[in-house]
Amino acid sequence: MQLHYKECSDIHIKQLVSLAKSTFIEAFQKDNNPKDFDNYIKSAFSEEQILKELLNPNMFFYIVENAGITIGYFKINQLNAQTELREEKGLEIERIYVLSAYQGRSIGHRMMTFIKQLATKLKKEYIWLGVWEENTRAIRFYEHNGFKKFGRHPYYIGTDKQMDWLMRFDLPTLDQNL
Repeated sequence: MQLHYKECSDIHIKQLVSLAKSTFIEAFQKDNNPKDFDNYIKSAFSEEQILKELLNPNMFFYIVENAGITIGYFKINQLNAQTELREEKGLEIERIYVLSAYQGRSIGHRMMTFIKQLATKLKKEYIWLGVWEENTRAIRFYEHNGFKKFGRHPYYIGTDKQMDWLMRFDLPTLDQNL
C-alpha cells in the first residue's frame, strides 16, 4: 500500500468536510448524546468552520490516499493555532483519522511517522495531542507510537464535558541521533 499525503487548500473544502464528518461520526456517535453530538458536528465540521481553519497559516490539513482512494486525514496546528500550550517548539495533532474500512493495516502508524518527519522539518521539539480518556484503542495507539500522558483537559461535545488525556512525544534531538 503506497500512501500519498495531500496538503489541503480551500479547493479541497467539500472533500475535507465530508471526510471529517464521516470519520468523527464513525468514531464517536455511538458514545455521545445525539442532540449534543449533532450540534457539535454541525458547528465543528461546517464548510465555514473548516474553511476558516484552512485559511489559518498555522493550521494544516492533509488528506491521505492510496491508489487515488481517500482513506484518512489529519490536522496539525502550530504556534497560536494550537488549542493549548501554544509553544513555538511544539506541534499539535488535533485530528488523525483513518476510515474504519482501512483500520488495522498500519495506516495510522505510517501517518504518525509522516507527522513526526514533518515536525522535524518544521524544527519542532515535540508533538502533543489530546485524546478522550475513554478511547482506550486510540490511547494504546499513541502509546505504541511513543506518546506519554502529561496531563488532562476538558473537551466539550455540545454541553457534554468530557476529559481528554494530553499526550506528548519528544522528537529526537541532533545529539540523540549521533
